Amino acid sequence: MQNSFDVIVIGSGPGGEGASIKLAKAGKSVAVVERYRQIGGGCTHWATIPSKALIQVVRQYSSFRRSRLFARMIHHLKISADNLMEMVEDVVSRQVREREGFYVRNNIEVVEGFARFVDPHTLEVDDGSGVLRHLTADQFVIATGSHPYRPADVDFNHPRIADSDTILQLREIPETLTVFGAGVVGSEYASAFRNLGVKVNLVNTRGRLLEYLDDEISNALSYHMADEQGILIRHNEDYDRVETSDEAVVLHLATGKKIKSEMLLWANGRTGNSAGMGLEALGIEPDHRGHIPVNEAYQTLAHPHIYAVGDIIGFPNLASAAYDQGRFAGIHITEGLCDQHLVSNIPTGIYTTPEISCVGPTEQELTEQHVPYEVGRAFFRNLARGQIIDCRTGMLKLLFHSESLELLAVHCFGYNSTEILHIGQAIMSQPAPHNKITYFFNTTFNYPTMAEAYRVAAFNGYNRL
Repeated sequence: MQNSFDVIVIGSGPGGEGASIKLAKAGKSVAVVERYRQIGGGCTHWATIPSKALIQVVRQYSSFRRSRLFARMIHHLKISADNLMEMVEDVVSRQVREREGFYVRNNIEVVEGFARFVDPHTLEVDDGSGVLRHLTADQFVIATGSHPYRPADVDFNHPRIADSDTILQLREIPETLTVFGAGVVGSEYASAFRNLGVKVNLVNTRGRLLEYLDDEISNALSYHMADEQGILIRHNEDYDRVETSDEAVVLHLATGKKIKSEMLLWANGRTGNSAGMGLEALGIEPDHRGHIPVNEAYQTLAHPHIYAVGDIIGFPNLASAAYDQGRFAGIHITEGLCDQHLVSNIPTGIYTTPEISCVGPTEQELTEQHVPYEVGRAFFRNLARGQIIDCRTGMLKLLFHSESLELLAVHCFGYNSTEILHIGQAIMSQPAPHNKITYFFNTTFNYPTMAEAYRVAAFNGYNRL
C-alpha cells in the first residue's frame, strides 16, 4: 500500500476532481482522501446534483398537473417522498459510478477517511476503524467544500427541522413548510415544494429576493413566486428562536411574528469544511466562515505547497468554478505558473420556477459606472417556440453599449434560462469587434427555438438607438 505521493488532494467534489485528474494526466502520483464512503463530495450527494434532480422531477410532475391534455388523467395522482428520493438516488448513483471511472482510469488512489495535517507534509487519515494511516506528499490541494450553517440554538436533530443537506432524507412530504433564508438554495426549495402542493412560507432576511440580481429579474421572481405560485414571502425578517413539538415547528421572528408549519428548512448560509484539519497549527487560519485565504494561484499564504480550491475558499461557491479552480491549481503545481483564470463574468444559474440565469453586470451597476447602455428584450410568450410549449412567462434581456454595440450582459428569466444564457456568454467572451449584438442580426437561428429570443431582443434594443 503506497503512503507517499507527489500530491494529495483532500476532497473528491468538483474542485478535488479537477485538480486530481489534471495532476494525474501530467504524470504525478496522486491520492484523493474522501471522508465519505462514496466519492463525489457534497455536490454529488447533498447539494447540486440531488437538488437539481429533485427540482426536475417536481417540474415534470407540476407540468403534467397543469397540462390541458394530461391534467384530468392524473388529477388524483399523488407523488410521495419515496418516489422523489428514489429518482434522486438513481441520478446520484449514476454520477458516482461515472466519477469512480475517472479515478480508476487515471490511476488515482482513493483513500477513505477524515484527513488531518500532522505537519506540513504529513496527513493522518482516520477511517473510523481505529487504525490511523499516515500519508506524505510534496504538495496538497484542500478541496473539502462546505456545509450548511447551523446556529447553535436551533435543534437540527429534531425531525421537523432540516437544512439543505438533510432535506433530501425526507420520507414524508409536509403540508406546510417554512423556509428560513431566501438565497439561491432557499428560493429553489421553496419553489420546488410549492410545485408539490405544499403551502410555503419564505422568510427573507433582506429587502428583496436575491438582491444581486438585476432589479427587473428579481422583481419578476418575487411576483411569480408570490402571486402566481402562492408562496408567502416575508422580507427584512430575522429569527429570534425556534420552538418545536411533535406536531409542528414555530419560527419566532425578531419582529414578534410567529410562523407555524409542519417543517422548517434552514437555508441561511454555508460554512467551509475546515474544522479539525489541523490547519491552525500550520499557521493557516480560516476566517469566521471556515474559509481559507489563498493567493491568485490558490496557494495558502503560510505554506505555498498547500493549495485550496472550491467552496473552502468562499466566493463564488459554484461547482463549475470549483472544478476550474482545481484544474488551475493542478497546472500551477505541475508547471510552476498558471496564466488561466476564472472568467471575469461567471454565469449564475438559479433553478427556481421559472429559472433564472445571468452573466455580466446589472442595469444598476452599469448606471453607477456611468456606462452608456441600451436594453433589448424578448418575451417568451411572443416566440413561436414559447407558444408551442405554452410558455407564458419569461424574458431574455440584453444589455449592450449604446455606442460600440458591445454585448455587456445577459439576463434571462423563464424556461430553460440556464441553457439559453450560454449563447450570449459565448459572444461576450469574444474579442472586439466580434462581441457585438450585431452577431444576432446576422445569424440564422433554427426556427422555432427559444434561442431565437436573441435575434428578437437584439433588434428590440437596436431599434431604440
